[in-house]
Amino acid sequence: MQCRGPEDLRAALADATCRAMRDAVITLPPDVKRAIEKATARETSAVARGEYGNIAQNILAAERLGVPLCQDTGVPVVYLTLPPSVPYSQALFDAVADGIRRATQEIPLRPNVVDPLTRHNSGDNTGAGMPAVHVRPGEKFTVTVLPKGAGAENVSRVVMLLPSQKEKIAEVVVETMLLAGGRPCPPVVLGVGIGGTFDSVTALAKEALLQPIDRMTPFEQQLCDAVNRLGIGPMGLGGSTTALAVKVKTAACHTASLPVAVNVQCWANRHATVEVEW
Repeated sequence: MQCRGPEDLRAALADATCRAMRDAVITLPPDVKRAIEKATARETSAVARGEYGNIAQNILAAERLGVPLCQDTGVPVVYLTLPPSVPYSQALFDAVADGIRRATQEIPLRPNVVDPLTRHNSGDNTGAGMPAVHVRPGEKFTVTVLPKGAGAENVSRVVMLLPSQKEKIAEVVVETMLLAGGRPCPPVVLGVGIGGTFDSVTALAKEALLQPIDRMTPFEQQLCDAVNRLGIGPMGLGGSTTALAVKVKTAACHTASLPVAVNVQCWANRHATVEVEW
């Protein structure tokens, strides 16, 4: 990586953010496609199989036409990894916002970001605290974009359990999906955060959605099986698969608390990573 000046960094990160957003909203990651194909193959309901056919056509059409998979292109959630050679500064956040503005115009994206009280739309998917940017150290300078639609985000939950209620974690996960029903466009992917604090557990749940979903730990599989017994199925019309996967991230927590968060994602578990070259 050839290091240059601050303006070069801003331009390179803005370009990478725009490219990552384009990839994320148009093309599903291979592991998500495999999970959908697996769910389709084991489905016995004719109605559900018809919905999987619609999903498959949707995926192919988006790739062929170069257009977003869904009309709700979400709000931009961005993860940066920084090697020691990249300085942590406001320029990083400004560059990400530049890239999102560009993506909104060029792809294009639906302008979804509004003021929470006045509901004024910025028109470019940026605003106070938006895009949401999470920064971590890493070996490479990368940007990962996770567009998050409202239908799934609105049915997500956080619950503060007591340490003695560890057995209730599965109940929280299943209840979240039961209350959600068909609103988040199932089959869903559920990101589950366990531990941390009231605020950090929700970040864990969302980050869990970035993990490969075509394999699960025994605990994740147990949670997924429990959700699938609900029978909600594709688009809420019934079927064998309500959740394509459940992915879990944990963190240490206070001895007197057990935070649990469930971040719901629709079947289009969109995200993409681009390495920044500058």
